[in-house]
Parts: sequence; structure tokens; C-alpha cells
Amino acid sequence: MLLRCLLLCLLLFSSVATASTYDVTLPATLATDPDLCRLVDCGSVMPNAVRFSQRKGNPAYVEAYAKDGQVMGYVYLSTDVADIPAYSGKPVVTLVGLDSQGRIAGVRILKHSEPILLLGIPEQKLVDYVQQYLGHLAGTRFELGKAEGQHVSVDAISGATVTLIAENQLITRTSRAIARQVGLIASEQRPQAALTKAHKQVDWATLLAEGSIGRLQISHQDVGQPAQGNTPYLDLYFGYLNAPAIGRSVLGDAGFQTLMARLQPGEHAIFVIASGTGSFKGSGFVRGGIYDRIQLRQGQDIVTFRDSDYLNLYALMAAGHPGYTESGIFIVRDPAFSAAYPWSFTFLGNQLDAASNQKTFTNFEADYWLPAAYLEGGRPVVEQAHSPWLAAWQAKMPVIAAFAGLLITVVVFHSLRTLWQRRSRRGHQRWISWPKMACWLIAIFALGGWQMAQPSVTQLLTLLHAPFDGWRWSLFLSEPLIFLFWLFIALTVLLWGRGVFCGWLCPFGALSELMFKLGGGLGLRRFQRKLPQQWHDRLKWLKYIVLAILVAISFHSMILAEQLAEIEPFKTTFLLGIWQRSWPYGLFVVVILGASILIERPYCKYLCPLGAGLGLPSRLRLFALRRKHECGTCQACAVSCGSQAISADGRIDPMECLQCLDCMVYYYDDHACPPLAKERKRRAKAGEPLTAVGRDGYFIPIKVVK
Repeated sequence: MLLRCLLLCLLLFSSVATASTYDVTLPATLATDPDLCRLVDCGSVMPNAVRFSQRKGNPAYVEAYAKDGQVMGYVYLSTDVADIPAYSGKPVVTLVGLDSQGRIAGVRILKHSEPILLLGIPEQKLVDYVQQYLGHLAGTRFELGKAEGQHVSVDAISGATVTLIAENQLITRTSRAIARQVGLIASEQRPQAALTKAHKQVDWATLLAEGSIGRLQISHQDVGQPAQGNTPYLDLYFGYLNAPAIGRSVLGDAGFQTLMARLQPGEHAIFVIASGTGSFKGSGFVRGGIYDRIQLRQGQDIVTFRDSDYLNLYALMAAGHPGYTESGIFIVRDPAFSAAYPWSFTFLGNQLDAASNQKTFTNFEADYWLPAAYLEGGRPVVEQAHSPWLAAWQAKMPVIAAFAGLLITVVVFHSLRTLWQRRSRRGHQRWISWPKMACWLIAIFALGGWQMAQPSVTQLLTLLHAPFDGWRWSLFLSEPLIFLFWLFIALTVLLWGRGVFCGWLCPFGALSELMFKLGGGLGLRRFQRKLPQQWHDRLKWLKYIVLAILVAISFHSMILAEQLAEIEPFKTTFLLGIWQRSWPYGLFVVVILGASILIERPYCKYLCPLGAGLGLPSRLRLFALRRKHECGTCQACAVSCGSQAISADGRIDPMECLQCLDCMVYYYDDHACPPLAKERKRRAKAGEPLTAVGRDGYFIPIKVVK
């Protein structure tokens, strides 16, 4: 019956937690259909247009026409231009409209996979956020929060920084690429490279090692296809041929001289070879068309190739070169391109989503920068674009430093806790109680309320799936405080068990504990109770059942698991607040916190799946709390244990212990601990010496067990 009620509660949270564009199924041909506006509402971002053309150009866009037949703007799909992953590791699919003056006329989110916008922050906030871009010129540099110089400031959303940074980069890069392609803005002008005269021919391995040749490897798994033995989907090499040493090594003296004779001033030659089951040319390529699978990206500029930019590559002359099934030389005629500056080779592949059987475009990139030895004066100094996770860390450096200091302080305190425990006495526990109270207040107001850094079981599920879905450091690093929190959790669980986090720094756990203390201070102590031990021993397994259900469902549907994980009240409490969510969420939090006034940490003991997930490895902790042989019969500590983690035989259950350390105050107190008190009295009567420990009292050695 109890399990049925639990499942009913989980299903309730699942039914309430919905989002209109969260991982919706877009049309299967959205990435390939020439008639984009047949599949999506282009009028939503270009409302005054009467008709739209089919896809044009590379990257693709759609022309919007006014009543008089004149082009009044352009509409494009963000994933046709750039593939910038957000917090979830997937891009936010966005439809954007530009007017004929190059101003952003409309932005519409078609699909996102951000769990924070499913369960924590209302999706409407993202919708409102992107409206800030309207009216600004394509390619404008936007900054979250306060902007400097010519940059434009946009308001951020607390708790979704990484999502917004990724969306900001997406709109900035894609709008500039389309506006430049249709002639609304000029290319960025870069000084052309002055190449050295070095022309010594070297072998393939040397070229690869010095960075003269770039490599892009794509597996079948990367494009959603089953593996085909050891054959890759694409193993591609590329390099810049204008540099004499590289060109002569790859083509030979005769081939290099022939190529240079064909190039006009300001033109650049790039060679490409590849092997595997895929193709960088594409089977759909026809004469007069474009090579729609490859691009070069330099800064905000994109270079594409037509058939007139292609030359046959008949042979490689570099010793030790790999085998290949495709080859070609591509001519860059864009005057904005400069070999002195870094660029990237991009392959636009079709990725098959196994869950929806839907194909989407995915960009695979490999960076390239001509070695300094081949540039007169070396490489120029350039401002490197930062990834979203790095930008998130840079934006929070003072907070990160303070938080890291807090975590280090807690670790040091627990490393020396025997010293503080010996100095404390029952009823006079300042060495333990004040540090603990300070941690609770910081956790509630600074970590939870201000920074919203509340670890969640959804992150635990993500970690669990990482070996199967691919380990993405960018995903784990995207929330700095959460990342540091999990490093702290991993360390402290290994050393002491779950209780250091759960009992000292968990924002919701600290709030529950303070509610219990507040209830006692308001005169409700006589109503405060522990559940009977037999009921506690049964109900404590509920949280492990909840965890097992979430883990099992996550392997079927991560989306459903994230919805069911709303059994955690953290998001309602800290991210949004009770009054900004629908009534089931608010009622759930009110009931839990109300119960916390009369029962110490009921949610932590009986429902928290995160606590269950941390409790399981706690059995392997390196340092257990000390026990005496007499603890099996004394039970003095067990009576005062708020987490009810001390069994009848005196053992402490590390899966349930919240490391309040109250039992350790008893353990060293020769007045409160019955065995110690008895021994103290016996020695005093016999005139035997006591072992002094500081000015706060005495410690009498008695044989202990771990």
C-alpha cells in the first residue's frame, strides 16, 4: 500500500511538470526540406511577410516577401548555421527573423532540452529573455548583465546562466553569418599572413605533430549509427597548402608550383582527404551546386565552397601518409580569410536520434592555426572565444573563491574534529554547535537562496549515465558551484560518509533542521517526537525505493525521470519560491517543512533520493565514528541521536548518520558518558590520575572500537 502511494505521488509530479517546447518532436525533415516554412511558422518571426521562398544559400536561409513582392527580410533555423550546445549538451533550436536592414525582427524557441527549464525555471522566462534581442543589428555583441564599451546588455535569468550564454552565442553568431551572406553587413577585415620562405619537405607524421595538418575523427556513434567494426564514419585530414613547407611536403615540388600558378592573389588552398563510410563531398552533390557538408569558420565568418572552388587532388607525396577514399583541394576566395589567424574546419553531418528516429544537423569541428614557424613574426595575438562553461566560471570568480574557501574550511574542521569534540561538553557544545549553525545559515541563505546551488538527484542520474552517453566535461563544468559541490561530496563521502554534506551544507537539509530548532524555541518542544524505532527502520527504506525507481526509469526515459525527480522540493524552495509554482508543488513543500517543526528532518530520513544515493557508498567510508565496547549496552547516545542512526547494539549506520557529532560529544565527556563517568568516579575514589585534555575537562582512556 505504501509503495502504491509513493508511485502515485511520483506520477502526480510527472503530470504537473510539463513544458511546451521541452524535447518536443520536430518534423523529421526539418533539417533537409527545401520548404522550411511549410514545417514551421516563419510568420511568427517575420509577421508582416505574405510569403516565403524555399531554402537558399549555405548556411541556409529563407527570403521573406512583402505584398509588393520585395524582399523584406530573412528567416533561418539556428541549427542550419551553428550547433552550440547548451547546459543539456544539446542546442536550443531557434527560429530567427532578420529585416532588410539587418535588424533582428523575431526570435522563437522551437525546441530545447534544458531540464532546468522543465522543473525549475518557467519556460516563459526563456521566451521573454530572447525578446531582448529584437531591434538590434545582426552580429551585435551582447553581454549578460552589465555591458562594457559597444556591447549591449541583456538581463540574465538566475539559475540558467549556461543556457543563456549558449543562446547568446547562438543568436550572435548565426545572425551575423546570415546577414553577411545576404550582404547586410561587411566581413571582418583581418591582415593577411606573411608566409616565411621555409620550404624543407618533411614526412606526414612531422606535419601532423607540428599542427600543419589537422584531423577530424567522427565515429558512427557520433552520428547515431551502429558501429561497423573498426571502420570509422569519417577520418578526415586537412591543411593549408600556401605555406611552402606544407605545400611542397604534401604535393611535391611540381604539384606545389602548379597549384600556386593557378591561384590568384588573395586566394588560399586547403587540401582535404578522408576515409570511412561517410563522405565529406556528399552523394547529393551536383555540378553547379555547393559542397554543403563542409565549411571553414574564422571568427564570426563562414566560408563555403562551390564546384568552381574545387580542384582534384591526384596524389599525396608526404612519406607515411594514411590511406584515403576521398580527396580534394578547395580554394578560399573570401578576402576576409587570413591564414595568420586561427580557423576551424567544420563537417555538417546528419545525426540520427534513436529515440525519435529523427535526423538533425550536427556540426563537428576541428581547430587549425598555421604553426608560428611559417608566419613572419609568428602568430598574432588574438582574443580567443570562450566556451559557455568557461564564461560562467569567469563571471563568478569571487563567489567561486568564497565557496571554495567554505568547502575547504569544512573539510579541515572535520579532519580536526576530534580536537573540537574533546573540547565540547554536553549542554556546552560551542566547539561543535556554532560551526554547524554557521554552515546551516550559509547553506540556506547564500548557497540555496542566493546562488541556488542545491545539488540534486538529477545530477546524480547524469553522472550515472555519463559512461553510456559520453563524458562531457563542458556539461559538468557549466555550473561552477554545483561542480565544486560534487567534488566536495565525492571527497567527504569517501572519508566520512554522506553526513558531512547532508548534515552540514545541504541547503534544504539545513532549512529542515532550523525549522525543528525554531519549533523547539517557540515552545513546541513537548510536541516534538521521533517516530518509533520500528517505524523508522521501515520508512527509512522509502528513499532507497524512490532512488531505485528514478534510476530504472532514467534508462527508459531521462525526461520522465527528471519529471519524477520533482519529488525533491529543492527547486520550489530555492529556485522559484512557493508562490510562483502551481499548488501541488507549494503544498508539498509546506507539508514537509511543517512536519520538520515536529519531526527532525523527516524528508532527509524518509524521502530524499539524493541522500539515498549518497548513503549507499557511505558504507565504504574510510573514517568511522568511534565506539566503545560499552556502547552496546549504554544507549545514552542513541537517545539523543536525531537521525536515529544508532542501532540497539550501539553501532552507527553510516547510511543514515548525518554527522551531527552530538554522540561524539557524549563519547569524550567524562560526566555525560555513563562508562566514562563511572570510570572517572572510580579513579577519583582510588586516587588514580586522570588524563588532562586542555582547560575544558578530562578525558579518561577506555578501550574503544571503530
